[in-house]
Amino acid sequence: MSPENISRPARVNLRRPDIMEAVREEVEQHYRSQIVEKLRQRGSLLEAAGLTVRLAKEFGFCYGVERAIDLAYAARKFFHDRNIFILGEIIHNPEVNDQLRAMGVRFLSGPHKSADIDQLTAEDVVIIPAFGAQVEIMNKLKTKGCQFVDTTCGDVMSVWKRVTQNAHEKFTSIIHGKSKHEETLATSSRTIANQGGHYLVVLNVTETDCVCDYIRHGGDKEEFLRKFPGAYSPGFDPDRDLVSIGVANQTTMLRSETEEIQRRLRQAMIDRHGADNLDKHFRMFDTICGATQQRQDALIQLLKEPLDMMIVVGGYNSSNTSHLAELSEAQVRTFFIKNAGEILSAKAIRHFNLHEQQEVLTENWLPDGPVSIGITAGASCPNNLIDDTVRRLFALRDVNVDEIIANH
Repeated sequence: MSPENISRPARVNLRRPDIMEAVREEVEQHYRSQIVEKLRQRGSLLEAAGLTVRLAKEFGFCYGVERAIDLAYAARKFFHDRNIFILGEIIHNPEVNDQLRAMGVRFLSGPHKSADIDQLTAEDVVIIPAFGAQVEIMNKLKTKGCQFVDTTCGDVMSVWKRVTQNAHEKFTSIIHGKSKHEETLATSSRTIANQGGHYLVVLNVTETDCVCDYIRHGGDKEEFLRKFPGAYSPGFDPDRDLVSIGVANQTTMLRSETEEIQRRLRQAMIDRHGADNLDKHFRMFDTICGATQQRQDALIQLLKEPLDMMIVVGGYNSSNTSHLAELSEAQVRTFFIKNAGEILSAKAIRHFNLHEQQEVLTENWLPDGPVSIGITAGASCPNNLIDDTVRRLFALRDVNVDEIIANH
């Protein structure tokens, strides 16, 4: 039986005032930080015992993440007597996902997987993460007749509309993103949901240059495809599918890199087909998430301050947080940590190395004398983790943050 012929469960409004009021209290208890709120009132600056901490003007939970968490908590309250599952991590933050598991939400994928889609019944509730889900998976769930709680971010769905339009109009979607990221998998699946649609995922400018070279000069088709394993649609033929392209992106990528990728692909199309014919062969849309860009802009502004180092807080598999760390380390010594527990002492810090893609230990990281530290966090990082980080830094200087703020 096709998904269209399945009887769907009645829609449930989980954003009713009575439900959301109870949810907000619980969410704030888990993730709110009075210290962060007070620091923002003080210009995001705190100084004591030779230590200066500056917070970025924008960091932490965005609206889409807050909405996803609210809906997940609301689902647990409303469907209190039913099994609740989630397709994968609701966002890329271990603390948040651990909290959902503690609330009895079971995972259908990832390291904490405890069930399989094939085991689900029409009585089960399934949360769709903020990244969205692949069309094939959604169809399978519809066939099961499960109750959905869809927390997909609106910015992600805007990208889906663009790539779907590309497919309808026979434009191949060139997606700037990480081919195995949940969001990019969901987006790319929308391009092939329409018969004849195609996509190619490019990670960076280097991969884009390979595409541009093929557009201009052609080449060995098989050799080209070997450069993009698992990153193109079934039956993708560069000779046919790079004639007309539309550029889209994973919403959490670096805007500057996406813009450069767009510029290079546009120029390649001009070189191949001529400026007068560009509209027939090239289109682009700005689909970078607004919150992602705000956090990148705020970091760039913070890096103009006199800083000795930067601490970036968030999940190591978070794309938007990783890009903040990437931006930061290009200008100042940077430590990417998942939480304050990684600050072992004034002599040792455990942090994620983007180049080695693993945690490393750095010793003698914090000078004894005056030091200025910047702090930021990705859109999937709750404020309580920033709170913990600020407290931990000042505790290394035997300073109680509550006392400092209370006396000013």
